[in-house]
Amino acid sequence: MSQDGAWVIPDWPAPPGVRAAVSTRYGPGISTGAWERFNLGARCGDAPEAVAANRATVPAALGLARDPHWLQQVHGVDVARVDHPTDAAEPRADASVTHRLGEPLAILTADCLPVLFCTADGRAVAAAHAGWRGLQAGVLEETLKALQSPAADVMAWLGPCIGKASYEVGDEVRDAFIALDHGAVGGFEPTRPGHWLCDLAWLARRRLQAAGVASILGGEFDTRTDDRFYSYRRDGAQSGRFASLIWIEG
Repeated sequence: MSQDGAWVIPDWPAPPGVRAAVSTRYGPGISTGAWERFNLGARCGDAPEAVAANRATVPAALGLARDPHWLQQVHGVDVARVDHPTDAAEPRADASVTHRLGEPLAILTADCLPVLFCTADGRAVAAAHAGWRGLQAGVLEETLKALQSPAADVMAWLGPCIGKASYEVGDEVRDAFIALDHGAVGGFEPTRPGHWLCDLAWLARRRLQAAGVASILGGEFDTRTDDRFYSYRRDGAQSGRFASLIWIEG
């Protein structure tokens, strides 16, 4: 993985023409306070004009032909299809997919897991927001369906999320995963009564492998301990959001 301070570039064998990038809080932003500096989230309490100014720098920084397609993320499983240019308001969805050139997809996170997808032929890309609720409910599987390609021909990259050592959850989270797949016990480690360390990236890999995806990369970050990234667990309810983007050049 390469980085220049403002952006982290995934190190994965994506086909020619597929590009991806992850923002950090150290980009050329103007946000202050809890959101300092390069907050790209519009629903975390930051000044709207600061978020707009920060977002306005993204196309030039990444060489994009247009603004990214932002989503109104709700911890669900809906997938927005971006196969027709639109200036509509941000759709309520937790994933997006496109088969078009030059349509950058964006996911905002601050501990939840962003997952970027591309097909082996480079003709389709997708991005998904996988907090534990969306992951358990099937957002990754719904995103794979929207790609309209055999899962064996899909590559996935797991972006920065909260690491296992930093993510304690209650019985209700573990029980929800095990109810669907008893093998999910491998993603949890007991701490104190009724509480567990949860390995979000491990659980995502398991779900993707079960769906037929063989090429799964990334997942080596911990947003709570890496101050390049915003973290809800570390920074609280006013944490900013960083973006994971993917697009097909053209």
